Amino acid sequence: MSLRERLNTIQMSHPAGAAFVAGAESAAYRALRTDLHTQLLDRVDVEVMGRMAPERLREELRILVERLIGEAGAALNAAERKQIVVDIQNEIMGLGPIEPLLADPTVSDILVNTHKSVYVERAGRLEQTAIRFDSDEHLMKVIDKIVSRVGRRVDESSPMVDARLPDGSRVNAIIPPLAIDGPLLSIRRFAAVPLKMDDLVRHKSLPPELAALLGGMVTAKLNLLISGGTGTGKTTLLNVLSGYIPDTERIVTIEDAAELQLQQPHVVRLETRPPNIEGKGEVTQRALVRNSLRMRPDRIIIGEVRGAETLDMLQAMNTGHEGSMATVHANSPRDALTRVENMLGMAGMALSPKAMRQQIASALTAVLQVARLSDGKRKIVSLSEITGLEGDVITMQEVFVFRQTGVQPDGQVVGRFHATGVRPKFLERLTVRGIRLPDDMFDPGRTYD
Repeated sequence: MSLRERLNTIQMSHPAGAAFVAGAESAAYRALRTDLHTQLLDRVDVEVMGRMAPERLREELRILVERLIGEAGAALNAAERKQIVVDIQNEIMGLGPIEPLLADPTVSDILVNTHKSVYVERAGRLEQTAIRFDSDEHLMKVIDKIVSRVGRRVDESSPMVDARLPDGSRVNAIIPPLAIDGPLLSIRRFAAVPLKMDDLVRHKSLPPELAALLGGMVTAKLNLLISGGTGTGKTTLLNVLSGYIPDTERIVTIEDAAELQLQQPHVVRLETRPPNIEGKGEVTQRALVRNSLRMRPDRIIIGEVRGAETLDMLQAMNTGHEGSMATVHANSPRDALTRVENMLGMAGMALSPKAMRQQIASALTAVLQVARLSDGKRKIVSLSEITGLEGDVITMQEVFVFRQTGVQPDGQVVGRFHATGVRPKFLERLTVRGIRLPDDMFDPGRTYD
């Protein structure tokens, strides 16, 4: 079918531009967009196009697409022309059909389940969109564009990949033969403007009193471990807490895919590297942690501990790099310490269980537990202090806790933050640093909304 015939088909099937404005794309429209894209690439020099400034390139693409439509001789209205132009611009300059979702600040996750289905998360709830890719090949081109930007690859020999977008958003892709039905793409969005503690307080993720305490703990250089499940906001909280680190300190961040958005002027960012097609050249988090110790860091921040690097992290915390922080996947503070202990065993050193627990107890000061509740809201549900070792058991005491009391008819979770009545031992370190908190802050009779 010619371009003119495709345009006429679109006009007859979707009068008044319904397919364009509502987003309910027909097969004819997708075929038209593909034809326009192909003809456009035949007429332009891709190398020259890649050197253009974004605004100029966007304008040149608009002119070329409108010229192609004009040559076909079809009379499209302004809305239809505008939508086709935007779609082609997104194909060439962005990530195709999901580009509007990336521009939507209310979208926190984009989940592409093969070319036929795209879901998003808004306010903690999943919802299906009308967006589709033309084919699995179309989706694969978008995946290749994402991973190639960060020097990674995805193919049959390496069918899983972690990557990131320029704004720090986390990307995971998995393709056949591991993905049975077709390529899968998951994007965990990050705010263009990093959240601050005031934002978490406003969203009631924690009360102002606990926010003040956490800020004091970071300023006083306590070693913190942030624990939580997938999608609970561990990285977001880590980023927020890093805002309390003074500008005078040198910070080294270590991540599998660089996501942290630290605002200090002296930040050194390190990222792991997967093995090449021959299985060589891999650089692990453990290697980066060891190397970071030679870089004169004041603090080391690890995006997530998940293996043998745990030993080197704890040793760094115990040898002068106070104020370091990391995240770990776990469902409770006690489970977090158990996971850290299990990961110490992956380091290949013959340490007794008591020796491992001694390392943990002496290195870590507190564990912050975060959770995503049934209504989609994320909260800090526990602050627990690690107090030492009694026999073979790491002792902990809970300082703050969020207790759920019910659920409203609309599904909103009802609950309150409570102080447990325990005055943490680390208060002495805060006092020495000149950080003073209200005396009644830890009164067990007080509750916080």
